[in-house]
Amino acid sequence: MRDKDSSPAFDVSRRRFALQSVALGGSILMAKTALAADTPTSAAPNQTTGPVQQDGLSPRLTMHGLDTWHGTPAAGMRVDLFAIEDGRSKLLQTITLAASGRSEPPLLIGDTYRAGTYELLLHADEYFAARKANLPQPMFLSKIPLRFRIIDINQRIHLPVLFGPWSYNYYRGS
Repeated sequence: MRDKDSSPAFDVSRRRFALQSVALGGSILMAKTALAADTPTSAAPNQTTGPVQQDGLSPRLTMHGLDTWHGTPAAGMRVDLFAIEDGRSKLLQTITLAASGRSEPPLLIGDTYRAGTYELLLHADEYFAARKANLPQPMFLSKIPLRFRIIDINQRIHLPVLFGPWSYNYYRGS
């Protein structure tokens, strides 16, 4: 007695499905290969320029604090901005981040936006204490320093900062 899976009809439909799958896969691969042949290969990224600029925004320095512990913008966080000249820090201003976690107005804009080395100092200890975060004391991170350079004053620099009680990450946005 033959079981259902070894019937000739089953074998034919399995074979048809397998052949159609191979044909479809092959045609996709051929299309991708043809598309790749028509697309010029891009050179290595130009590491001497910054990110693409947003239309309508003048050159400026801004930041955005994001609290990964609470999953919210870092509203109310105190941030100090220093210029680093001849290895010494000079306080330029102290700001409090807006409800959105952003520096409003920009940290540097217009005549204050100059080439040089700068440092932002985020007061994470004060920020978490104000929110009554139940964290081990003393905190692992108390102040978070971010040192960076402005080289081309025609470019906008935005620094998103993601931080929590044990780690932080920042990058140059645009």
